[in-house]
Amino acid sequence: MREDTYQSAGHPVLSQLVSLIPADLVAKAVDEHRSDRYYKQMHTYRHLVFILYGVICRCHSLNHLIKSLTFLEGKLTHLGITQLPARSTLSDANMGRSSDVFASLYLLLYQYYSSCLSVGHIQLFINGEVDPGRIELFDSSTISLFVDIFKGVGRQPINGKKKGGLKVHTKLPLAGNTPDFIYLSDASKNDKDFLGQLKVEAGQIYVFDKGYVNYSKWHEWTAKGVYYLTRLNDNAHYDILAGQPNDIYQYSAGGIIADYHIQLGEGEARLVTYKDPLSGKVLEFVTNLFECKAETVAMIYKCRWSIEVLFKQIKQNFELYHFFSDSAEGIKTQVWIALIANLLFSVIHKQVKECEAFTVLVAMASNNLGSHVSLIKLVKEKVRSGEKRDIDKVQLDLFCSIEGALFENQNKSP
Repeated sequence: MREDTYQSAGHPVLSQLVSLIPADLVAKAVDEHRSDRYYKQMHTYRHLVFILYGVICRCHSLNHLIKSLTFLEGKLTHLGITQLPARSTLSDANMGRSSDVFASLYLLLYQYYSSCLSVGHIQLFINGEVDPGRIELFDSSTISLFVDIFKGVGRQPINGKKKGGLKVHTKLPLAGNTPDFIYLSDASKNDKDFLGQLKVEAGQIYVFDKGYVNYSKWHEWTAKGVYYLTRLNDNAHYDILAGQPNDIYQYSAGGIIADYHIQLGEGEARLVTYKDPLSGKVLEFVTNLFECKAETVAMIYKCRWSIEVLFKQIKQNFELYHFFSDSAEGIKTQVWIALIANLLFSVIHKQVKECEAFTVLVAMASNNLGSHVSLIKLVKEKVRSGEKRDIDKVQLDLFCSIEGALFENQNKSP
């Protein structure tokens, strides 16, 4: 590696990631939850560093994590970590420490980096009518567990055994790429319970799927000036108050089939029927957005798939298939720290101006957490062109008799 290309950061990549977490934010979360009580060595900060290493390296067990940490022995002294933990020590911390401290730390980090995490390219109004900054997406994703700590979803199987599951409810701003609100629950709980935890704001537009059906809550939101947009269930009952379907020639190739004003439960709503021009599938959207065009309603709902991409990103890049603890708090701790890892890499992704794919960025760090090379400088460095390479240093001169070769260094004197 050329010395003039990538400079040493002075500390390993793991420490470079941890340096993005301000110490005062960790102290604030620790003081709020008093999470360092009864712990002489395994403080919250060290607990965070060790589990962060495990979720990034995708360790498959606690034993795998402890053995892998030995490669970093002596490299974390500037973080105040002079001794690596015993397996029992880290296991006790996973079981005894409340995961709420890491949940608070995640929210503090999001507030700290909120301006950096905004998506700069989403600036134009959707269909010229709706500001993307007003749109909030929320949905849930289930993490399957092989223990029944969290009650699983579905019927009890014949053999009497059912895997547990943890449901991660997430709210994502459309003008951002990182969740600003997360709620964990058993997989067996209905999605509608999340609506009671969600704090809505007047003027915002909340987009979600038809798993969150609650007519009374939608009517309450309308009275508060809060907007919603979702799919309508096939068995939903409503009365048409106004509107009529379009002529078939207007939507035969795809488009708006009908735009109705309906009575839905105790309140009124708008029902937009849309035919997808690609798949030919007919979709029904229900909303209280009465002033915008019907096409705009369909375009807004299409943006909902951004949150599905987020779930895929987190599960593919961080360890959420194997857990380092079989306790409820240990499992939730690992989930929260995986979310913190996703936030940190999102910050780095923005700092390098997205010049590399997110998955590649995580993979580079995961395979080199003990390296002292600066991760950000390495990613930012552009690939050297043939004219700038000194081929004599990387391969044998096989064609020394041929002048003007393709990779000849232009800086050499003739």
